Amino acid sequence: MYRLTYLPKSPTPWNKGKIIGQKAPLKLREIWAIRIRLQMDNRLRDLALFNLAIDSKLRGCDLVKLRLSDIAHGDQVARRATVLQQKTQRPVQFELTDQTRDSVSKWVAYAGLSADDHLFKSRVRRSAHITTRQYARIVDSWVADIGLDPTAYGTHSLRRTKASIIYRRTRNLRAVQILLGHTKLESTVRYLGIEVDDALELAEQTEI
Repeated sequence: MYRLTYLPKSPTPWNKGKIIGQKAPLKLREIWAIRIRLQMDNRLRDLALFNLAIDSKLRGCDLVKLRLSDIAHGDQVARRATVLQQKTQRPVQFELTDQTRDSVSKWVAYAGLSADDHLFKSRVRRSAHITTRQYARIVDSWVADIGLDPTAYGTHSLRRTKASIIYRRTRNLRAVQILLGHTKLESTVRYLGIEVDDALELAEQTEI
């Protein structure tokens, strides 16, 4: 006589319904669509966070921990800043455009931040600043607001955006490597996915 054995139901895979792999960088029209939406809604914090994410090209874990003193001299937002990366423990320098400096300055004044304050404080007492999970949810809301699929984008989309635009305009991999703080050029190639993109671009331009 056979005994029936009931196997426990396997848990739902963490990646079910999600797009796995590199998250797409934003295109220029998408950058401006998000900026305009945030400006129209007067979302000062989100606009400062978005612009700073694009300019700094920082990983989410480094971006959320920024203090005012990291990017400002006194009450003046600097044109350039240097941050020690959590993942590599190597410093990376980035520029702050006038647009970013203006949006950050307005947020700092509105929030009444001082030099030692985190730029993006958490509203939850147990955390001094927004978490990477909160940041990811904020990014999802930005892309969804302009009609994009949130599963195709993420926090790394913002890190990759300016680097991808710079590469497309200059084809200077070494410059992009420095801007992203990568130790190896191969890492930059993989991160941007440029070998695949370049191959597809060549294929599209070739008629047979």
